[in-house]
Amino acid sequence: MIYIVEFPEKSKAHAWFAFDRQDLLRKIYISDVRKEWEIFDVVTARELLELLGKTADTAEAREEFPAICSLGEQHGWDTPLYRADYLLGEGLFDVKPISEVDACVAALAQRSLAYKIFWSDTQATAALEHDPVFDNEVGSWGREALNAQLVALEILEGDQ
Repeated sequence: MIYIVEFPEKSKAHAWFAFDRQDLLRKIYISDVRKEWEIFDVVTARELLELLGKTADTAEAREEFPAICSLGEQHGWDTPLYRADYLLGEGLFDVKPISEVDACVAALAQRSLAYKIFWSDTQATAALEHDPVFDNEVGSWGREALNAQLVALEILEGDQ
């Protein structure tokens, strides 16, 4: 399992879990204010124009959607374009590959003052004793939240 401890700006830390990476991504998508395709998307300039009912490399498309056509002409109409608003800026595309996990983690980072992801039961349980993120008052709330999550999922028995 994957464990996430979020440290919101105006409330106590809380912990939650995901069964695996796909579940983590799904939970971030459904809990975010942006649409899924704004958090992460891979599309070509041709596909963008087709979504708008236009044909690539035509005068009509160039007149109505010059930015999309510029991307197609500069990088190729069928080159994958990555969108990750929290990483690139709102509505921007880049040909440099971006992982879906990185884009979703950026969404998570945007909504919390701080966060910590533990990618396994072992990491999460070890963190209770050894992670410096828990070494102050705010961090201690995170430790309590993570401990409670691990107990609820029966990874740990009782209070640790």
